[in-house]
Amino acid sequence: MLMKRMTIFLLALLTLASCAKQEQQPLKHPKFAYDATIFELNTRQLTPEGTFRAAEDELPKLKEMGVDIIWMMPLQPIGKLTRKGSLGSYYSIIDYCDFNPEFGTREDFEHFLAKAHELGMKVILDWVANHTAPDSEWTKIDGWHYRDENGNLMVQYDWTDISKLNYENEDMRAAMKEAMHFWMDEIGIDGFRCDVAGEVPTDFWNDAMAELRQTHPDMFTLAEDEDKAFELCETAFDMYYGWTLHHLMNGVAQGKNSVQDLWDYFAKADTTVEDYAIRMNFITNHDENSWSGDEYERMGKAVQAMTAFTYIVPGMPLIYTGQEYGNHHRLAFFEKDCIDRDDNSPMRPLYKRLNDLREANPALRSPELGAPMMRLNPNNDKVFACVREAFLPCCKKTNTVISLINMSGEPQDVTVEIDAFTGNYADFDGNLIALEASYSRRLNPWEFVILTALD
Repeated sequence: MLMKRMTIFLLALLTLASCAKQEQQPLKHPKFAYDATIFELNTRQLTPEGTFRAAEDELPKLKEMGVDIIWMMPLQPIGKLTRKGSLGSYYSIIDYCDFNPEFGTREDFEHFLAKAHELGMKVILDWVANHTAPDSEWTKIDGWHYRDENGNLMVQYDWTDISKLNYENEDMRAAMKEAMHFWMDEIGIDGFRCDVAGEVPTDFWNDAMAELRQTHPDMFTLAEDEDKAFELCETAFDMYYGWTLHHLMNGVAQGKNSVQDLWDYFAKADTTVEDYAIRMNFITNHDENSWSGDEYERMGKAVQAMTAFTYIVPGMPLIYTGQEYGNHHRLAFFEKDCIDRDDNSPMRPLYKRLNDLREANPALRSPELGAPMMRLNPNNDKVFACVREAFLPCCKKTNTVISLINMSGEPQDVTVEIDAFTGNYADFDGNLIALEASYSRRLNPWEFVILTALD
């Protein structure tokens, strides 16, 4: 009986995936981005060796897990003047067009890149356009950096290992674009994640990305920003950071925020960001892990529920280095500090199943091809309940995904009215369920239920 249920479930997923590929709609982003999952790769900490060659051995595992885009943290040489720690910050770059010998050679990275492309994955580079290392050759060129009244290079925040660039200087702008061309044209990467994108003038991003897209129309771009997401994603960027949602998820896990706060966020986001802009959904990243704590420290037993949440709400899910291995500690930022590597962690199979779910269900695509998220009204305010339903023109059917997540550490009895979405469904484990006008069940602490329609 179990084999029969799983066979029906897999056939339904294959039908939906095939139908999704047949749809023809005008796209605002590269086609691969709509059902993609992005992985942030911290070369220094992913493997004991901390090299491109060692990281390359991880690529087949990431592909099997369902990763589509690899975001590489900065790869260039790190400045030595006022360096933090013994190895320094990735984000204190001394030369934009060279490779950090800590990680390997240009040939090593090109081999890594070729392997990723062979596996069908895209690779984007973390781009630091706001500042350089204070001992960069660029600091010797008059007018390329901001200086104080005494002629000293200027830093921001507590970033004492950097010097802020002056975007009023056209020569510096031209050199920055030239460096970006190097990585796209000569090395062959697929786009950029842009560090503190809101600190750089938007007109620079608009100009640079438009120029690069003339020869690389399928490049993918991610802005580390949310406050300026509306203007940054108007033309320059495909995706922005869902910082506010991330902090709300932490708050819900800690009992400081509610399900209603989540819905209030989505209502506001729908009015402040372009509807086609992709939000990056995440439970951690390099900043959060190192400075605020790993996800288990911040979210405790809610980690798996919040992970599932990042897949069922609109946007693109992020996986950060070590999450697939169940890493349980803050990674040192300026020193070698390899992730915990548990090959039996439940997170890798969970990510595999969630990535398969996302790929197979067009309703879960990123905007603007994905379905809008509609709120279901359960009789329990501790349960996040939603439905996303997409019409598939190719087969004149709908793809419906219903999700219920217990956002608390206590069992919750829930009943949800689903008059408009009755029919036969499969749950996340492949069990068949016939949904009628209402659906009731008990959810264990932080338990989630994801139902996909079979007809």
